[in-house]
Amino acid sequence: MVELLQSLTKDSRDGSISSKRVVTLLAFTLCAAAFIANLFFGMKVADYMYNSMMSIVLGGLAATASEKFSPK
Repeated sequence: MVELLQSLTKDSRDGSISSKRVVTLLAFTLCAAAFIANLFFGMKVADYMYNSMMSIVLGGLAATASEKFSPK
């Protein structure tokens, strides 16, 4: 499990831990937890909080994907 988390957060260029990937992974985990809490346990999450976390996830994914196409 630790190896999986390290591979998800490592930068593809130099192998160091990327803060963009860590923040994106954390925001995705919180969005998934909020979705499960709303779906199965009836806990209501405010729409603006969920939308802002999704914006962070989408921004982080876009920034990480743009690294693949930038010159080295």
